Formats: sequence, C-alpha cells, structure tokens
Amino acid sequence: MKDLNVLPDDLPVPIDDGACAYLEGTKLPSVTLASTSGRKVDLGSEMGRIVIFFYPMTGRPDAPPMIGWNEIPGARGCTPQACAFRDHYSKLRDLGATVYGVSAQSPADQKEAVERLHLPFELLSDGSFELTRQLNLPTFEYDSLRLIKRLTLVVESGVIKKVFYPVFPPNQNAADVIAWIHANPA
Repeated sequence: MKDLNVLPDDLPVPIDDGACAYLEGTKLPSVTLASTSGRKVDLGSEMGRIVIFFYPMTGRPDAPPMIGWNEIPGARGCTPQACAFRDHYSKLRDLGATVYGVSAQSPADQKEAVERLHLPFELLSDGSFELTRQLNLPTFEYDSLRLIKRLTLVVESGVIKKVFYPVFPPNQNAADVIAWIHANPA
C-alpha cells in the first residue's frame, strides 16, 4: 500500500512554460461538466468567486505503482492538493469562494476520490476535454492517457482574475490561493 498523501522530497519542480500566460482576463466558456454530486455544472455561468483547481489524476492506494509518474514535473501531488483544499475549505467559503476540482478522469473515479478523501466540494470531469480545449489549457501524455496539467484559477463572475501555474508544491496551493484572495478582495 502506498501513501498518496506524502510528497517525495526529490520531485522535479515544474517550470513556467508560459502555457497559461494569456488566461487572466479571459471569460470562462459555457461548458457543462459532470459533477461528483450527479449534477451538471457550467462553470462559465457561475456567479461570484470560484476557485477551480485542475489536476492530472488522483491515484488510488490499491492501484499498481505508476512507473515514471514521480519524474514528470508537476504530475505527483493530486491527493495532497485536493486534501489541502479540503482542509482549507471552510476558510475559502468564509472568503466567499466556491471550490471545484477538475480533471479528465471519469465521474466514477472522481466520486471514489471524493468519498475516500472526504472532500466537501465537487470534482468535475472534463473527460471530453471540451473546457480544456476552449481555454487552451496545457495537457501532457502518460501511458496513453491525456491529462490536464496542474493549475488553479480564481474566477469572479465568469472572468479569470488569477492563474496559479505551475503549481508547486501542490499541497501549498490552497494556502497560496487564500493569501491571494486576502490581498485581492472582490
């Protein structure tokens, strides 16, 4: 059994390749995504402040090791990132933010993660990459899978106000988002 909550000390640090430099000020498109709550969510029509963290994929403790995963800059850390947003969830809610996690994983895989990790927010599936395509988000390939690179958006009434990319270390992302929201009240 592996511990997905622990980040190895020697993870490679992702570099800012400029793949998200254009996103601030962009309006979210109207794309409906399947949620772990069973509903459909159109992030482009959400009002108020929302925090959307995109992640490659959550692992499962009972799954075989993902050979080479730790060597891909920015790949490892989906569970610590999701758990950090869980642990900071009430603070984010107090600041008026709604939190969503988005990956290309199936709703069933995401639902397993929500239940196992006790996440108080919804995970959304962009399995068709429609939102990813419309925003031109960076992706990468692993073992014949196309995955979304880790990034976080702070959105106000449908407009992207802040982009965190690359996100490293992933378990610090929620605290970084909170610090930015404190410095930039709506």
